[in-house]
Amino acid sequence: MSLNRQERYMERQHFHAGELEISERAYNLVLGGTLLYGFLVNCFMVKFCYGFAVSLVETSGWLFFGLYFVMCMAGSALVNRSVNPVVSFIGYNLIVIPLGLVVSIVVNAFVSAGYTSTVVAAFGITSLVTVGMMLLSTVFPSFFLSMGKTLFVTLLLTVAIELIMMLVGAPLGIIDYIVVFIFCGYIGYDWARANNCARTVDNAVDSAAELYVDIIGVFLRILSILSRSSNN
Repeated sequence: MSLNRQERYMERQHFHAGELEISERAYNLVLGGTLLYGFLVNCFMVKFCYGFAVSLVETSGWLFFGLYFVMCMAGSALVNRSVNPVVSFIGYNLIVIPLGLVVSIVVNAFVSAGYTSTVVAAFGITSLVTVGMMLLSTVFPSFFLSMGKTLFVTLLLTVAIELIMMLVGAPLGIIDYIVVFIFCGYIGYDWARANNCARTVDNAVDSAAELYVDIIGVFLRILSILSRSSNN
């Protein structure tokens, strides 16, 4: 979802043919409702889709990760390229579903191992971090809007370094902290963009999709950090 965010932001500042501006209240309701929908779908998947997700991974791990990659890329393409809110919402679902399966596997694994309190703590910290970054972004929008390219390059380098460390068997603890920091920056960046683009239904859905990815990224990494601390 971070690909071409700078270009997409510039595009969102203008109206496209057939798009109508909505009120600030309606825009925020659509954005917040779309975000809430994604999280509710994830809660449903954590409750009811764990067995399916595990069986899929056990049957063919490569198929699972292949479908995950294809669905996320297809969803991202629909969200970024479409100016039709229905098409963008379909793309949003293509992102929510595979990420929801990952969240379902991770959360249920922790709960089964007796780490329910760790999951609750990760959820609470993620919520506080998200609200905090949104508040900071509201107060300092120009600062966060200037971070786009830096965040993108930093994330790419971090992913590359993490892959190398995994291949050589190096401990990955520090990477989790770096990724949390980057995704926190992205929450601020995407929130600033959401509040500085044309207020259309499509832009609200697109912004929600990007914020959703940022927040899930923070949650999973914080969960990893807390679990590592619990084991030490």
